[in-house]
Amino acid sequence: MKKLIVVLLMLGLTACSEKDIRQTIEIINESAEEVPLTRAEVAAALRDSLSRGISKAAIIASANDGYYANPALKIEFPSDAQKVEKTLRKIGLGREVDRFVRQLNRGAESAATKAKPIFIKAITSMSIHDAFAILNGRQDAATQYLIRTIGDDLFDQFLPVVSDSLQQVNATRYYGEIVTRYNQLPVRKVNPDLDEYATDRAIAGLFLLVAEEEANIRANPRARTTQLLRRVFGSLD
Repeated sequence: MKKLIVVLLMLGLTACSEKDIRQTIEIINESAEEVPLTRAEVAAALRDSLSRGISKAAIIASANDGYYANPALKIEFPSDAQKVEKTLRKIGLGREVDRFVRQLNRGAESAATKAKPIFIKAITSMSIHDAFAILNGRQDAATQYLIRTIGDDLFDQFLPVVSDSLQQVNATRYYGEIVTRYNQLPVRKVNPDLDEYATDRAIAGLFLLVAEEEANIRANPRARTTQLLRRVFGSLD
């Protein structure tokens, strides 16, 4: 601020050229940026970036093939039951397996349409205690913080949503048919929890997209579409 006053006094004693004006504006901007960020500002910006991230993630993931056609998000056959998939493909039931995997992802895509309010509620309760540590952390630091702090609660809230979606697209029924066919063979019986598996993978996919948007806001000034985002994340440039 003292620097700004001195410059203004100097300009008052001399003729102001266009260059002088530009330089003065730059100094004013620099002075404004020198105002220390508060924890409340940082926390608000992080919440905003995460909210924008989940909004974008929900749109991407809930689109047709949002999970199914995205290698990074696609939900494959449950790992505990991969031997089921291999065995059924060997006996000519690959078509049924493919149908199940497709509908499994359709269930996740359907659930993603209802994910936003659940995630937003969790994001707004984010603590400001570690605000600066998160801001100065890795590109996905805010996302990882959210996973650590509200991951279990989020799972519990999202589980019934995914379960309903899987039933609506018949993924649960197809899986039951597959497991029944498999258990008729002379093999060890299996019956992993499909709802929990699908919920875990659906949330992981959404968080992956949220992390990508967080990294974009951190790295790309054009992605900072509000003054608060520009001020807070601009401090990292």
